[in-house]
Amino acid sequence: MTLEVAPAHDFDDMATMFTPRKPESSVCWCLSWRLSSNENRALAGTARADKVHELCSRDLAPGVLAHLDGEVAGWAGIAPRSELHPFANSRNIPHLDDLPVWSLWCIRVRPGFRRQGVTPALIEGAVAYARASGAPCVESYPVDNGGQRVDLTMAYVGTRSMFERAGFIKAAETDSVAGGFPRILMRRMLD
Repeated sequence: MTLEVAPAHDFDDMATMFTPRKPESSVCWCLSWRLSSNENRALAGTARADKVHELCSRDLAPGVLAHLDGEVAGWAGIAPRSELHPFANSRNIPHLDDLPVWSLWCIRVRPGFRRQGVTPALIEGAVAYARASGAPCVESYPVDNGGQRVDLTMAYVGTRSMFERAGFIKAAETDSVAGGFPRILMRRMLD
């Protein structure tokens, strides 16, 4: 079994992760935490895919993709917080200081690839990408669920324990909630 994580520059691989059964459907494409509310609402149907195609063609990838034995297995959204309108302007998630932190806001593993180590590999791959891009710190905003089950529709934010296992520490409370659980701000400083 070969598990590799790399920057998401291949739009076809992104499409494998996100294309809905009906291409004209307005699904997330992991843009909801990247764009302002107005921009997000304005992009409908295939325009969302077009926006991701544009993001994949930039020097700075929109995140990282995991491949298990050559097949697309998972995604992690990571970018400078300053590029992520909802986080950069959030009233619910605090800014602790002026560090140009990167935010790791979404982790998604495709059905059939779960429970094979993809999530920890995505977190480490995202952190490595941020470090290689000059980030001094990576933040995440997982739920503090105390071991309780998280509804799969809200599980993309991750859990406190999964980020603790990856070397993140709780840095602050937030006023944000996901799936009925409070979200916390966790950090991992990079050397």
